[in-house]
Amino acid sequence: MIDLPVFQHKKVLLTGHTGFKGAWLAIWLDMLGAEVVGLALDPLHEDGVFAKSQIGKRIKDYRCDIRDLGKVREIVADEQPEVVFHLAAQPLVLEGYAQPLDTFAVNTMGTANILEAIRQTPSVRAGVMVTTDKCYENKEWVFGYRESDPMGGHDPYSASKGAAELVISSYRRSFFSAPGKAAIASARSGNVIGGGDWADFRLVPDVIRAAQTNQPLEVRYPDATRPWQHVLEPLSGYLLLASKLLEEPNRYAGAWNFGPLPTQVYSVRQVVDAFLQYLGKGEWRDISDPAHHHEAGLLMLEISKAIHELGWKPVLQFQEMIQLTAAWYARYATGDVLQLCQEQIAQYRELWRSRNGN
Repeated sequence: MIDLPVFQHKKVLLTGHTGFKGAWLAIWLDMLGAEVVGLALDPLHEDGVFAKSQIGKRIKDYRCDIRDLGKVREIVADEQPEVVFHLAAQPLVLEGYAQPLDTFAVNTMGTANILEAIRQTPSVRAGVMVTTDKCYENKEWVFGYRESDPMGGHDPYSASKGAAELVISSYRRSFFSAPGKAAIASARSGNVIGGGDWADFRLVPDVIRAAQTNQPLEVRYPDATRPWQHVLEPLSGYLLLASKLLEEPNRYAGAWNFGPLPTQVYSVRQVVDAFLQYLGKGEWRDISDPAHHHEAGLLMLEISKAIHELGWKPVLQFQEMIQLTAAWYARYATGDVLQLCQEQIAQYRELWRSRNGN
């Protein structure tokens, strides 16, 4: 699975390539020999993966707002990609509360714009539309949500992603179901961590910033449980899914969960404690407040479909996920960040081979 020669010399359009997950995916696709075309806004963080790795110099780098249908359509038509990965988004729950209309415009209508551009570009054979685990109607169940469970969303961010899933499903059934049309899938992953994430109001960046400034970390929901996973885990799923869409479009079009195993679901306090132990310094304090905006207390994904039908499953143990992430932050300021990212991807691929047998 993990070598994926299908991407060699393939033109791949990647939206959101200046963001955290998008930059990691751009680097991985470049390593696989793909001709990568990025479409995104300017990067938000000068120490993020995109800026520090300078991956933009190795790919075609367009700056475009996905809310601008005309510009999106023009770029896709000019480039004629075979594969599209759609990752561009407003990715934060709290920002969704602060800017709900922008969140819906980017996450829901932005996704519709990408699908519309694909619909009008016959070169596209496969599209992976990335949403989130928060697209489900969260009932605080003690078991994971399946791909067939209802969409929902208490807060604007979650609802915008649930709505995006409905848009994806509608486009797939209305415009992409006939033979010869692009195969469209949606991918839902858990709470992703990894080197180079500097977003506000995200747990790991907050841990790193607190450690760098010798300030106590303020934690809003220490007992909230999330499907934590290293960034390379869902990205491997997206890549495998796209390769399957190219091979058997009718079989693999649809929705897919990419999360950790049920035994690898941890609370916020466990993640914080593990990072502080690895860093060897720092402390945190609980600032829980019932008056804070609602965030889900318990959220898990059921990944049996990906395991049994795609042949994908998580590779990293909890401590390995923590170590890979912390090692990136320990090295990024003084080393070659592109090489650092390539080394971690290569390390992940070797672990996949040793643990999954291919």
